[in-house]
Amino acid sequence: MPSTIIAMAFLGLAAAVHLQAAETEARLLLRSGFSYELLDQTRSINRKQLLFRQALEEGILPERSLVVGASLTAIGDLQRSNTEAKFGYLMRHPTKNNQGGKSASELVLHEARLHFSGRLTSWTALHFQLLYNPEQSFGSGTMTSIERNQVSLRRGWFLFGNPEKSPFYASLGKMAVPFGLTETVNPFTASTVWHAFGGLAFGGLVGYQGESLGLRLMAIQGGAQFRAANSGDATPDDVANSAVDLSWRIPIEKGQLRLGASYMDGSAYNQPFPVTHFSSGDGYRNPAWDLNARLVVQGTTLIAEYAETTKEWPGTHNPHPPLNVYEASAVSSLGLGAKQAWMLSAGRRMALSAHYSEFIAGPEGSPWEKQSQAVLGCEFFWTKSFKGFAEVIRTRGYVPLNFISGPDPFDPTGDPGTTHSQADARSEVLLLGVCAAF
Repeated sequence: MPSTIIAMAFLGLAAAVHLQAAETEARLLLRSGFSYELLDQTRSINRKQLLFRQALEEGILPERSLVVGASLTAIGDLQRSNTEAKFGYLMRHPTKNNQGGKSASELVLHEARLHFSGRLTSWTALHFQLLYNPEQSFGSGTMTSIERNQVSLRRGWFLFGNPEKSPFYASLGKMAVPFGLTETVNPFTASTVWHAFGGLAFGGLVGYQGESLGLRLMAIQGGAQFRAANSGDATPDDVANSAVDLSWRIPIEKGQLRLGASYMDGSAYNQPFPVTHFSSGDGYRNPAWDLNARLVVQGTTLIAEYAETTKEWPGTHNPHPPLNVYEASAVSSLGLGAKQAWMLSAGRRMALSAHYSEFIAGPEGSPWEKQSQAVLGCEFFWTKSFKGFAEVIRTRGYVPLNFISGPDPFDPTGDPGTTHSQADARSEVLLLGVCAAF
C-alpha cells in the first residue's frame, strides 16, 4: 500500500511536468513558506483549508498550477523518569518496546512529510500529503521495526470555492476535524488538548469565512476514525458523526483576538472497559465541546483552550477490585500558552514560549486521574521555513489511553484489577531539534 501511494504521487508529478512541457499553462512550483505553514503541526492544525484559501487569494497558488513541497524534522533528547519504563512525553507512543529503565536518549528522524497541492480551476483545488513518523506510528515492535517505518497518506482532500468571489467553500476527503484550536505555542511539542481531542477523519466539510465570522460544519464518517472521533458504531459504514466550529475574529490595535467554540457529536471517549485503540463504543456516543481564544499583538501570542465530554467515559471504570472503587469519569483537557517573538537582522527571528496543558480522565485519587505537561521553548528561524529549536519538558502522571483503567498489559499474572496508569509518575525531557521545509 505505501509503495502504491508513492507511485501515485510521482505519477502525478510526472503528469504535471508533462503538461508544462506540452506548452500548456500548467506550472510546477516550489513555495517553501507555503509548504512550511501547510505542513506545520503546531499552528492552524485543523484549519489548513483556510490557509489554502488565503494562498489562493494571495496568488501563491495560481490556476492550473501544482505546488510540491516537503518538510523534515529531526530531534535529539535526553529523558528521565522516576518510574521504570513510564515516560509521559506524548510526542512518541509510550511503550516498553522502545523505552526501558528510568532514562532514555534519542537521535532520530521524528517525521518527514511530502505534499502535492494543486489548483485545477478557479473554483477547484486539491491537496494530499504523505507522512513518515516512526515515533508516533501505531505499528507494532520497536522504533526500527518495518511495521513502524511505513509511509501513509495522512491527509487528502478536494477544496471547492473561490475566495475572490464567495466566502463559502466546501471540502471532501480525509481531513482534520474542525474541533477546537488544538494548537500550541511550543516550537515542536503538541498540546495535550490536541492529543486528547485533535480529530482526523473521512468526511465532508462546508464552511463560511467572512471578515469576522467563521463557520465550519463537517459530516464525519461513523465508527472509530483515525483520531479522536468515534460515533460508537462497530463498522464505519454510515456518515454517522458530525462537528461544528464557530469563530469570531476581533481586530484590535496592532493585533487580533480570535474566539472559538466547537461541538462534536461523537468523541473518542465512548468505549467500555477494557479500552483499546479504535474499538467500538458499543452504540454509546459521547459528545464533546470546546472553548478557545487566541490573542496576537505584534510579537506576542496568548492562547487558552478548554475541552470536555458531555458524558462519562464508561471505560474509565474498572469493575474489578481493588480498582472498582473509582467511578467512570468525563474527560477534559486544558491548554494555556504564551509566546514572545522578535524580528532580527536579515529577516531572521526568534521566539521564547511557555505552554501548560493537561488531560483529566478519572476521579480524584485514581491512578488514571490526569496527566499534565509543561514546556519551555526557544526557536530560531534562519529563513521563513528553516528553524532550530530547544525545549525543556516536564510531565506529571502517566495515563496511556490504551487500557487506561486496566488491565495492565505488562502484568504477568493477568490480573484484571491492575492498571498501567500511574498518578505519581514523573518525567523530564531536554530536547533539541531542527525543522525545515521547501
